[in-house]
Amino acid sequence: MELSNLFWNATLEEMKRGYIEEEDACICLMCGETIEKGMVYPYENQFYLAEKYMAVHIEQAHTSVFDYLIGMDKKLTGLTDHQKRLLTLFYQGKNDKDIQEELDIGSASTIRHHRFALKEKERQAKTFLTMMELLKEKDENAPTFVPVHKTATMVDERYNVTQDEQDKILKKYFSDGALTKFPPKEKQRLVVLREISKQLKKDHVYDEKELNGVLKGFFEDYALIRRYMIEYGLLDRKSDGSKYWVKK
Repeated sequence: MELSNLFWNATLEEMKRGYIEEEDACICLMCGETIEKGMVYPYENQFYLAEKYMAVHIEQAHTSVFDYLIGMDKKLTGLTDHQKRLLTLFYQGKNDKDIQEELDIGSASTIRHHRFALKEKERQAKTFLTMMELLKEKDENAPTFVPVHKTATMVDERYNVTQDEQDKILKKYFSDGALTKFPPKEKQRLVVLREISKQLKKDHVYDEKELNGVLKGFFEDYALIRRYMIEYGLLDRKSDGSKYWVKK
């Protein structure tokens, strides 16, 4: 299953710990790192089973699940930059007075007000999540939407794509694994670019020449494809453009 699907279909408990467990492996929800069960993994003169080693991986690769989630686009978290900053300081264990001084806002009572507002947001989120779960049991007419990739730089109407729409777009613009033409509409571009990104190696750093060669296999104007993949948060690169990799 595609990583975005794994992430958005995970339970609350799975998202909190940052990985899902399958019969023979643990899979990181943030980057797709797969750690096989039944093996022992060494790290800093200690040995770990898969579940414990996954916790080591998350700490080394992502700092923490909280740090990863708080860094996601505001359209995915529903949080303002100010709320993100406050939550980060709360997570660091700072008290209201320290936070008030660090942010240089209001008073300690102002911070308590923000805590109350965030708790209210939590209650609303629980209520809404419960209603949506109940709705799934009744709404037989709801279309299946394609999950938004977690590295999206800006989530907007372009991402309003159903599974049926995606299938039609791919059928229209791909022939024998290559693009017949570059789509004129943003939503269509997003669909074909995500499809191309799936074909790239996930744990590989490409130099510019290598990446250009791979992308040229999909479309003659490889520079156009590369530019849009970066714009949509599918690819990342070094500032000098010498190295590229698939964002996770």
